[in-house]
Amino acid sequence: MHRVVADLRAAVALRAPVDDREAAAIARYVTALDRLPSPLDEHAARTHVTGSAVVVGPRGVLLHRHKRMGIWLQPGGHLDPGETPWEAAVRETAEETGIAAAHPDTGPVLVHVDVHAAPRGHIHLDARYLLHAGDVAPRPPAGESPAVRWFAWDDAIAVADPGLVGALRALRPRPQALPTRGRGR
Repeated sequence: MHRVVADLRAAVALRAPVDDREAAAIARYVTALDRLPSPLDEHAARTHVTGSAVVVGPRGVLLHRHKRMGIWLQPGGHLDPGETPWEAAVRETAEETGIAAAHPDTGPVLVHVDVHAAPRGHIHLDARYLLHAGDVAPRPPAGESPAVRWFAWDDAIAVADPGLVGALRALRPRPQALPTRGRGR
């Protein structure tokens, strides 16, 4: 797992932050990875890596209302033993939303990082990956939050946790410019 931590550190350090919050998160994230002996293990320290997903599809962006915190977030959570953050993003998406989403064909794409306080006194070093899903309805399993839905981009930005808003703004598709016609003769 040392290679995973080294690869994660390199990817985080190379991120061009989307806003001041992510810039601060990048600095805190890299510092934490450098000092924690087992950053991928949630039981090794109060501060640890988590993996989450910004899931996009034909319906927009997928969010769920966190069952304990009551805020609209991207799916994600703690890593299972031996799991990478990008693998956790896929697993957590399926577990929390019932949707099988996948990384782009080119492989995992880190689209955002955030460092935030979490329940039980944890500090999450959250690595957020872009996942794609088809035009499917969420079907969260029993025990997970039933509030899972697709949002149009602007609606997602309006309801999302502030720590996610910068990522959504940066990822939101831009309208296509209409071609201009040449002037008549």
